Amino acid sequence: MHLVIHFESRLFDISDEPENSINPTRGISFLLWLRSRVHAHLNMSAPEPEDWGWYSNVEWQGRNYMIGACAHESPDGNHEWILQIEKFRSFKERLMGKAKLSPEDPCYSYIYTLVAEEPSFTEIAVVCGP
Repeated sequence: MHLVIHFESRLFDISDEPENSINPTRGISFLLWLRSRVHAHLNMSAPEPEDWGWYSNVEWQGRNYMIGACAHESPDGNHEWILQIEKFRSFKERLMGKAKLSPEDPCYSYIYTLVAEEPSFTEIAVVCGP
């Protein structure tokens, strides 16, 4: 299952972001914001560019995750953000349908709570997919 968090925010000036060397997609600002808040709770790598945005790898309680972010620029500065969390699972876990990412996953819950509690993030919605 994929859990994708959508929200809008004026918190980040995406025009100041470094250029994504793969594709001119914004998104590093959110990952830097998140990294500054979670450092004591989980091990989060520096953001790296990807063709769909930016990502960081996260280690949480012995599990590995990838957090991806991209921003869709709005002329009024209230940009739409898309945040995806992917949980890495072993071949056996995938084969047996075990350890799937769910809204109850502790890493997902922690990150979602940080987003939900930030007053400058509005229109927060979660989309679940296969």
